[in-house]
Amino acid sequence: MTTAPDTTGENAAVQGAEELLALVAQYRRLNRAQRRRIAHAASPEVRTVLAGVERDMALERSPGSMSAILTDGKEQQARHLDLIDDVFRDIARGRPRKVLITMPPRHGKSRRAARWAPLWFLARHPDRRVMIASYSADLADDHGRWIRDAINSYGPQLGIALHAGSKAANRFDLAHPDTGDRFEGGLVTAGVGGGLTGKGAHLAIVDDPIKDAADAESPTMRRRLWDWWTSVLNTRIEPGGSILVIQTRWHEQDLAGRILAGEDADDWTILDLPAICDSDNDALGRAVGEALWPRRYAVKALEKIRRAVGERVWWSLYQQKPRPLEGGVWKWPWITDHRITPMAFRGIDLTRTVVAVDHAGGADDVNDEAGLCAAGRDASGDLYVLADKSGRMGADQWGLAACRLALEMQADAIVVEANFGGDMAQQIIRQAWKDLAAQGESRGTLMPRIIEVHAKQGKRLRAEPIAQLYAQGLVHHLGEFPRLEGQMVTWIPGMDSPDRMDAAVHALTELADPAAAAVSSGNYSDQRLVGRR
Repeated sequence: MTTAPDTTGENAAVQGAEELLALVAQYRRLNRAQRRRIAHAASPEVRTVLAGVERDMALERSPGSMSAILTDGKEQQARHLDLIDDVFRDIARGRPRKVLITMPPRHGKSRRAARWAPLWFLARHPDRRVMIASYSADLADDHGRWIRDAINSYGPQLGIALHAGSKAANRFDLAHPDTGDRFEGGLVTAGVGGGLTGKGAHLAIVDDPIKDAADAESPTMRRRLWDWWTSVLNTRIEPGGSILVIQTRWHEQDLAGRILAGEDADDWTILDLPAICDSDNDALGRAVGEALWPRRYAVKALEKIRRAVGERVWWSLYQQKPRPLEGGVWKWPWITDHRITPMAFRGIDLTRTVVAVDHAGGADDVNDEAGLCAAGRDASGDLYVLADKSGRMGADQWGLAACRLALEMQADAIVVEANFGGDMAQQIIRQAWKDLAAQGESRGTLMPRIIEVHAKQGKRLRAEPIAQLYAQGLVHHLGEFPRLEGQMVTWIPGMDSPDRMDAAVHALTELADPAAAAVSSGNYSDQRLVGRR
């Protein structure tokens, strides 16, 4: 008679293991403060177990957290790198994203976005495929080689390994670290312009798509990059996949510029990170004048870099506001030397404020934007460009946008170009104001006067008097308006003038006109200008 083996001990061990796993799962759901209290009260043996759990949690938490664990704290972390981590965590949770990150060189963007973050993503999702593209195949392969070598070094800790039959730097597949069974996931790299036939991706990362200033200035190279972007990379994204573009700005029509001006621009999350904050709407919530990575590049160090590289390189590569070469009417110093900060502007009393609209009206691609700008005038006759809200908008959109901007700026007039549509422009604005009033957005504010302008005279005749006011230091931009300013300094008489520039010229012309400047509270029966000097 055969005696059945005694499995009591094994059953007890299995039960104990299951209970331990349940306790660990419960522990992982607690917040940090709760976990600390438990660890503080635990025995040394339990604290050792909990330390291992905390380490595993840190490896899973984010690319930055994982890199700190694997390098024993040597990998640096900063607030702007946290933003990159947040993007990858969002993608890893299954939310499709299109994200454009622009930031200066030597601030850790490639190391985080094209190395540690893809490694972290693959560890979280070994069944997904990642694609990395850079301006050259060699640079992209360097990223792939780094990730491949990191898997060889850290794979057992991350739960992934390279498949025995696919270990090339520019393409590799993943496998289970214990069984060697192939996962579905892996990585492929390519240079911008290279073929990706037959290769798909759940996550595509385009890092530094432009090599240098020469490529950025070349219309041929920019066209090749855009053709590759539209016809190659975008066709390789799997359903529900994500795209991350991270670059330093080089040119107003580089890849980032084309994305920002594209029809699907609203689908993109834009993280604009200049070396020194120059806007109240900063992605990190920085104060104006604060450095991006002060521990590595303080403001004084950045100012030294600015003197060394020159203004054009500084504004493009470091401030992410590429400034084109000058044209024949406006000069950069006329704008930059007389710019006013929001803090200094608080001491300015405006006598008039107007909003100007140059709505899209032509049949060609030049007139596909509606220009929408606000400007003001003080008692001494100085003029101020206050806002540029231009963009691609239909009639139903630009009318509301103009009225909302007028409300925001407390404008007494809306200047609108009437070349296209005759009285239609006035009707659009009146209807938009009526709609806002019905919704309670106007808060009982009187509708601004509508001033129609007919731009029959040559562009040069309208633009040159305003440019002369700039040359005399009488026009001040409140902060930065990169696209408007770029249009101004590159416009040459004889070219079709862009709508942003036309809107600004309309607003400033109205304010600079001696007849308009004489407007006082007496000219309005409703006394809307009472209290303004």
